Amino acid sequence: MSWIMVIVLALVSFGVAVSAFRLPRVTWTSLAAALLFGLAGYTLQASPGLPGAPRANMATSYTDEWQMRDARVLLVGESLKSRSNAIVTSDAFAQRGQFTDAVGFADIAIRENAQDFEAWLALGNALVEQADGALTQPSLFAYRQASAIAPDNPAPSYFLGLSLIRQGRMVEAYQIWRGALERMGEEGTPAQGFMAERVARLETMLAQAGALPPSPGTAADQGE
Repeated sequence: MSWIMVIVLALVSFGVAVSAFRLPRVTWTSLAAALLFGLAGYTLQASPGLPGAPRANMATSYTDEWQMRDARVLLVGESLKSRSNAIVTSDAFAQRGQFTDAVGFADIAIRENAQDFEAWLALGNALVEQADGALTQPSLFAYRQASAIAPDNPAPSYFLGLSLIRQGRMVEAYQIWRGALERMGEEGTPAQGFMAERVARLETMLAQAGALPPSPGTAADQGE
């Protein structure tokens, strides 16, 4: 549809130039050629399928390299997976950038079952996105509720840390992620590998920036 509009606009421009400005017939060929070259350039370089407003890319923050929904599914595990259809609907709205609706359906799942671990996580994530990436009191409450239901599961800590990273609070995020990794059980599981890789990535970034916090052992040594 965008290409049709461009062609129509070119034809209208030609018609307006000829009729309104009364260009002599000898210039029509030059004008047509200029418009043709313009269309050729647009064909080679333009991207009419891209949205024109930044707001249209809201869903990007929910489906970026961290893959929030996929990470949630991996970290939650089968035993804590939500059975509510409202979560499926909440995810669908979130992936389209409609976070207010995502919050509403996550809340429905929680009202159906207040012990729905994944529903609390989905609510926390949707609330963060609704606030343009900011960690708010409602989202923090949702993560805390999830953590209270399953204290050993790393998912609440992971998403809390991710929210802190988006606010530039890298050291706090590292400490939270590191603690969650240390509380995890058997090594070699997909969830453990997921957390270990992200802790290592963040640790490398902090070390390169000279912002890596001292380990507990080092702090103890310095206190002696």
